[in-house]
Order: sequence, then C-alpha cells, then structure tokens
Amino acid sequence: MKKRLSILFSMLLVLSMFLAACGGKDNADSGDKGGDKGETKSNVPQELRVNINTEPPSLNPGLAKDSTSGTVLRNTFEGLTRIGKDGKPENAMAEDIQVSEDQKVYTFKLRDAQWSNGDPVTAKDFEYAWKWALDPNNQSEYAYQLYVIKGAEAANTGKGSLDDVGIKVEDDKTLVVTLENPTPYFNELTAFYTYLPVNSKIAEANPNWANDAGDNYTSNGPFVMKSWAHSDKIVLEKNDKYWDKDSVKLTKIEMIMINDPNTELSMFDNGELDWAGAPTGALPTDAMQALKDDGRLNTKPIAGIYNYKFNTTVAPFNNKNIRKAFAMAINRQEIIDNVTQGEQAPAMAIVPPTMFPENEKGYFKDNDVEKAKEYLQKGLEELGYKDVSELPAITLSYNTSEGHQKIAQAIQDMWKQNLGVEVTLENSEWAVFLDKMHSLDFQVGRMGWLGDYNDPINFLDMYRDAKGGNNDTGWESQEYKDLLAKSATEADPEKRQQILKDAEAVFMEDMPVLPIYFYTENWVQADNLKDVVISGLGDVQYKWAYFE
Repeated sequence: MKKRLSILFSMLLVLSMFLAACGGKDNADSGDKGGDKGETKSNVPQELRVNINTEPPSLNPGLAKDSTSGTVLRNTFEGLTRIGKDGKPENAMAEDIQVSEDQKVYTFKLRDAQWSNGDPVTAKDFEYAWKWALDPNNQSEYAYQLYVIKGAEAANTGKGSLDDVGIKVEDDKTLVVTLENPTPYFNELTAFYTYLPVNSKIAEANPNWANDAGDNYTSNGPFVMKSWAHSDKIVLEKNDKYWDKDSVKLTKIEMIMINDPNTELSMFDNGELDWAGAPTGALPTDAMQALKDDGRLNTKPIAGIYNYKFNTTVAPFNNKNIRKAFAMAINRQEIIDNVTQGEQAPAMAIVPPTMFPENEKGYFKDNDVEKAKEYLQKGLEELGYKDVSELPAITLSYNTSEGHQKIAQAIQDMWKQNLGVEVTLENSEWAVFLDKMHSLDFQVGRMGWLGDYNDPINFLDMYRDAKGGNNDTGWESQEYKDLLAKSATEADPEKRQQILKDAEAVFMEDMPVLPIYFYTENWVQADNLKDVVISGLGDVQYKWAYFE
C-alpha cells in the first residue's frame, strides 16, 4: 500500500485508504493522438478535476502508508519500473534491467532523466531513498516492503547495519541490488511508492522537503506538484522535464479533498468534477441503483479486501473464539445487497480469489449464526464470563465516511440481534484514525487493503510481526512466521503457493481479522475522458489520460 488497500464504495470503502482500481478505458492508440509535446489535436482543455477525499498523511515516499498519498506519488514520481497500461511492470527510470542466473542480483541501468528542478536522477537517489526508509530512526511503516533486499530487515530492526544492505551504487547510472532470495515479483515491487527515488541533494539539505509544495518538492514523474493547500486541494501540472513527457497529454490535475460522497457526486453532475467515485473518492450508496439503471455506473472487481481488525491484545478479543463468533455473526451478502450495492463478493478468507480461486468459498459460511453462538459461549467460558452482559464495553471504530458508517451500523445491528452484544460506534478523521489503529488504541477497527503487487504474500506478510507497520492487530504466530519464511526460499511456484495457503489457514483459524467483502470499484466519469489507467490492484495513473 500495497497494496491494494485502494477501496469506495469501494474506495471509500476501502479507504483505509488503500487505493484502488477500476479500469478506465484503455485505447491502444492513445499514445499516437498527441503532438510533439504530448498535446492532443482537440481544443478541449487538458485539465482534469478529481476528488482524493482527504489530506494525504505524507507525500514523502519513505513515509507514505495509504492510498491517498500513493495516488499523488504515483503521478508525480517514477521508480525503476512503472506498472503499464497492461497491468505489467515496464522499464521506467531503468532503461535496462539485467538479472543474474540465480535470480538474486539485479543490475539497473538508469536512463538519462532529470528531477523537476533540473538535477540529474542518479543511482544514489535510489540508494538514499531506500536506506532512508530502512533507517529505524525514520519510522517508515512500509519499510518491510524492502525486506526482500539482502540485509534490509536486519538493518531496519536494529540487528544489522545499513552499510551491509544489498544496495550498491556502481556509478551515477548503475544500481546493483542483491536480494535475500529469488523474488519473482521484484520488478513489480520497484514500481511501488516505497521504492521511489528521492532527490538526495535536496533531502540531505532539507529534512522537511516533503511537507509542502515549493522549490524543495522535486519529483521525477509525469507531473509536478505546483501547490498544496492542506486539507483543501493539491494542484499538479505537467512536468516538462519528465523523460517521457511526449506521452503526457494533461496539462493540469486538480485534486480536491471532499469527504462527502453526496457532495462529490453533485459536483460531478454540475460539471465541477470529471470523475466521481473509486479509486480516489466515493459514491453515495443511496445513488448506486439509480446510476446502474441509467447506465452511468462503471464497476470492476479488484484485488482488495474490506475488513475489520481486532485488537487481540485486550479482552474480549484476546480470545480467538470470541473473534470467530463476531466474524460469523454477520450477513455479508445482505450488506452487499442493501448497503454497498457495488457487486462486491462476500469474503470468508483474507487473500482475494484472483490469487487463491478457492477463496470464493473461503473458510466458513457467511451468516452462520448458530456456529457464531457456539463460539461465543465457548469464548465466554474461557474468559470467565457468565454471559454477554459481563463483556467489556465494545466500540467499533471507523474513519469518517458515509459508506463506512452505514456498514458499521448494519453490523452493529447484526451483533445485537445475533449475539446480544451492544456495540458503540466511533468515527475519526483519516489521519487520526490511522494513528489509533497503528497504536492499538481501538477494539474493532475498519480497514481495507489493496494489493501492492500481484502476489498473495502481499495480503499475508503484513501480519508476520505483531509490531509490523500495517499489522494493527497485535497478533503474532510463530507457525505463521515460519511458513512465510519457508515460502521465501521455495523455488517451485506450486509448492510456494501451497505454503502460502497453509499460512492463510493458520491466520483464519486464529481470526485476528474479520473479512467482510472483496472489493469492486464503482465510479462515473466524463464521457470524453479517456485512458485513465486503473490496475487490478487498485492503482490509478493519469500519465496517459486525455480529453477528446
């Protein structure tokens, strides 16, 4: 996040904000429609207006941890690779990539490219950014995305030195990266925002370089940030120093921050926005059926999950049978049919069916109230409670949004009806909510996850360590950790897949997370807007977008 996430209703419903996908139309000939400077032949202004819902918590690639930040970074920066229109990684800052026979050493040859201030993009900029994220003093919550690199985890956990990490600058244009084990998805990882470069000359001189727009905020992607009115609007403009500027048609992107789906849709209907809904905003649930009926709604399944996380460190959710009871006592299909209305799929597993097809069925039955009552009674006995009246007061937390609120209200009613448990609802603004989740200042908390790369490990790895950056449950299992470690050294793809399935089985048996549904993305867009590219992982790119 990746990952993932995005998620509104599927994204506000992801928002976690874990960012999103829903494919815009992908015209294969769109790259031929521009002039020498990437301009269209039309007189239509090439200015895009979208809603990103909320203030990005950080626009420093090493600190970014959510889909909103990821959306801005993905369009202002560029890594060694970029996810292309076809959903596969393609060379970006790297002009050439050579891989050793043992699949553990990657040699990246950088193309001639500049930062937005004219500085050359060098191999040192990648080394600096990656090691900065790994430095434990900087508290990068996504540093674990770099753990496939030799020595990275040891350095980040204080058990090794940054000097021993397998990142070597041979010269300004050559970066050599040594991995712990063969990693078949590494070229996808290098497109993720934790792997983005940072202008080392700027960052070394200005530690707060990423806090605002201005001379310090240099980037190397299709667009450059011209202004950042915090909690209001971000304005991007075409980056004329971008190496592939001829592919960029848009001259300007306005990213407003409106945390109200009804206002967002109204602005779209009034011509004030060119896009409403996922992956960066949300559509009001009450409007979904009407949008379907008039043929305006776009819907696409993505590799993401909407779930509730349990704080397993405090009663009563330190008991796995209580967790299972709460997980089985909700009717997911009813929520999808009557609340989200976005054709999502009920989730009774944690890895999306796009990666594990058998997870269309999952590990338990949806709305299995009788089984839920059995688990509840067993859990009460184990905790020494006579009945549900002796349970500690239970609060369900979510970040502010109409969609999250309606889902929480529906589940609150189900837990009352099916388990006899009273639950209080609590909402917080996104940044505050994230801090509460990460510090385990909650009991049950809404979160979503979109894949950062197309591999099941992305949905499993965040729960490897109790103190992992995106774990947010306090749960840890040695058996689970051992299986994930074993998967990293298994070269046979089928055997590795089975090991990961075994790990998921351990996870679902303990149920630190309550899965609710697998995402779809739902949105409406201006008829003349083309080539907004949204991957199956929920990432949105405007590099190729244009108005005809």
